[in-house]
Amino acid sequence: MLELLTSEEMARAEQLAAEAGTSTLTMMENAGRAVAEEVVRRYPRGSRVTVLCGPGNNGGDGFVCARYLRERGYQVRLALLGKQEELHRDPKEMARRWDEAIEPLSLQSLEGAQIVVDAIFGTGLRDDIGGAVAQIIEEVTARKLPVVSVDVPTGIDATRGNVRGLAFKAAATITFFRRKTGHVLLPGRLYCGDVRAVEIGIPATVLADIAPRTFANDPDFWLRYYPKLRLDGHKYDRGHAVIVSGPMESTGAARLAARAALRSGAGLVSVATSKAAFYINAAQLTAIMVAPFDGAAGLSDYLSDPRIRATLIGPGAGRDPEVKDLVLSVLASDAVAVLDAEGITAFQDSPAELFDQIRARPAPTIMTPHEGEFLKVFPEFEDEVSKLERARRAAELSGAVIILKGADTVVAAPDGLAAISENAPPWLATAGSGDVLAGLVTGLLAQGMAAFDAASAAVWIHGELATTYGPGLIAEDLTEVLPAVLQRLDKRGKIFS
Repeated sequence: MLELLTSEEMARAEQLAAEAGTSTLTMMENAGRAVAEEVVRRYPRGSRVTVLCGPGNNGGDGFVCARYLRERGYQVRLALLGKQEELHRDPKEMARRWDEAIEPLSLQSLEGAQIVVDAIFGTGLRDDIGGAVAQIIEEVTARKLPVVSVDVPTGIDATRGNVRGLAFKAAATITFFRRKTGHVLLPGRLYCGDVRAVEIGIPATVLADIAPRTFANDPDFWLRYYPKLRLDGHKYDRGHAVIVSGPMESTGAARLAARAALRSGAGLVSVATSKAAFYINAAQLTAIMVAPFDGAAGLSDYLSDPRIRATLIGPGAGRDPEVKDLVLSVLASDAVAVLDAEGITAFQDSPAELFDQIRARPAPTIMTPHEGEFLKVFPEFEDEVSKLERARRAAELSGAVIILKGADTVVAAPDGLAAISENAPPWLATAGSGDVLAGLVTGLLAQGMAAFDAASAAVWIHGELATTYGPGLIAEDLTEVLPAVLQRLDKRGKIFS
């Protein structure tokens, strides 16, 4: 279940399932029962549960949940936002099947409650939360009552993942058919608790019609494209990656990236360096080669070697005006290009020039900005709430694959394909970790992996490295646990045999 759906795509999935013969009442019955089963799994029988129902289909799921909880021995109280007679067909039918009291939704509905089932607003949320619903969310939060949410916590935009005013912070969320993008994007992910997608009668065949373009970043998404080692191969088969070093006072970033590229499997890795920084780099590198160059013209000459498959520029590049010319030299080469850090922000005064160069080159380009760097070259997207859409629109505008970094890193291709990561632990936020990520991307590109797949794989591996090492991590540690992570990947996808 790697597909991540928008609210609109989920509505389409339900429509297609109904057209294929699955009753909408059956889907609602299955959904409500699954929510009840989650409550039963988590909380003891006999507990006092308040089920909060909204006026739409989410509320209909809540009516079903209440009925099943009552049958399982829970003390159930049900409150409705709105009037029963104004409900639409399916929720009205489920309200009829609930043959006990339905009280108006208010703070009094929480009296005596030990557990809350949130079935107020699901994927259909359109406005910011206010009024009685806002008061209830505040009271539930103040009382620290455990919440099980239906589809998505009330107050979270299921597509964008942003908070619409305020929202329930659920212990668990039961969603249907497939997870939504808002379950994975921040801050929504922080409000959902444990998310479980359950089947309610929608056939997987509807995905062919929907054609979702957003996926969870997991090895199952890209592992079949991971470069395989051949017994009769040699180092040039595995590709030559070049990392362009910064000035002598900031060479460490390039060395971090170069080590990551080599560890990821590139056959050869070179650090291209100014003559001023040559001896600093040469003194600290062994398996990684050091190649001096003189200015942008010298870098262009060096990169003309057709055996160079991927080049990274940006880590520790500095803010000298020459950086811009060096980036243009990289983009003028035939190698796949990775732009990171100052390799991106060097064009903050002329982003159109950068994008023109990227779109004009036959080889792919990947950019790896964090949010601050992103806004320097894509300021027009500052007001776009959705990180996913920011990355997508930037990829389309620039012609590059965008890795928009963070705890919910988004990889977006110019054609709209996107992957969202969710495996980065908090201790990955440490100096130099982004340089390692850029090096991982470059190493995979050197081995012939396609740009979007290499970006997705590198981001996931990066998070897995940090998780494997644990707290106390510094950037130098990341490459040291890469062999163990690759061995685990080999067990899943036979990348070494």
